[in-house]
Amino acid sequence: MHPIREDLMSWSDKLSKPYRVKDGKHFRLKDYDPADMRGEELNKEEGIALLNKSIERMSELQSKLYAQDRWALLLIFQAMDAAGKDGAISHVMSGVNPQGCQVYSFKQPSSEELDHDFLWRTMRCLPERGRIGIFNRSYYEEVLVVKVHPNILANERVPDSLVTKDIWKERYQDIHAFERYLSRNGVVVRKFFLNVSRKEQKRRFLERLEQPDKNWKFSSADVRERECWDDYMKAYEEMIQNTASKESPWYVVPADHKWFTRLVVAAAIVDTLEELDLAYPKVDAEKRKELESARKMLGTEK
Repeated sequence: MHPIREDLMSWSDKLSKPYRVKDGKHFRLKDYDPADMRGEELNKEEGIALLNKSIERMSELQSKLYAQDRWALLLIFQAMDAAGKDGAISHVMSGVNPQGCQVYSFKQPSSEELDHDFLWRTMRCLPERGRIGIFNRSYYEEVLVVKVHPNILANERVPDSLVTKDIWKERYQDIHAFERYLSRNGVVVRKFFLNVSRKEQKRRFLERLEQPDKNWKFSSADVRERECWDDYMKAYEEMIQNTASKESPWYVVPADHKWFTRLVVAAAIVDTLEELDLAYPKVDAEKRKELESARKMLGTEK
């Protein structure tokens, strides 16, 4: 058996590390192949088996995370349409206890949200200690779609004097500072860009059109956004260059093969939770006496 399959901690690190970006200074999106599968070291059947194993391990670690009640984990997913965000979230997180996991999808801002700063609506949804929070899209939309379509910025009611040529640089700085603040307060942030190719996105769009049970997923706006593909790729590249950090890295995950996408995401999450050295709270002497008393009471029941 190949070494990458022998130990869960070993393969999770080996699968996720090649796609992790902790310093964006020299990051170039063209260096990351959307169809990459690490030289096909794993076939699909083996990959799905490892995914199932990682989901089991994630469940164990989540239980400790919840019981320890010290750390929180925030997972952020960004991608072009049809890259597989929803599927990755539902499959990878299928084994976790819903009591300790919260998922939020951020779409077009409401009127109330537009009356606040751009971080406000996501800040309200941060996970509590002991829980995993998932953002399906996030505050990063403010340096992606808003950057690609600057007219959206006008609807955000930011004072004109603050909308300068440096606004994107300033938003990167604000995001970086916000994530640093979270990491200093026990909220571990991991960010995933599901990197799908334009060719594969087209194939998936056509599949949605051709299969009646997938028609509901399709929007004509998705096709219009394809016309801005190069602008979006540039925005994603600059986003990662300016917001990747050691404390809050990006994972540029190949998204042309869904099973491999899910495996890499699961590996990154397991690897992150393993690093936290999670454990169930230790029971002190007084608590042990209480437990022994309860055991005796139950033992005398008829």
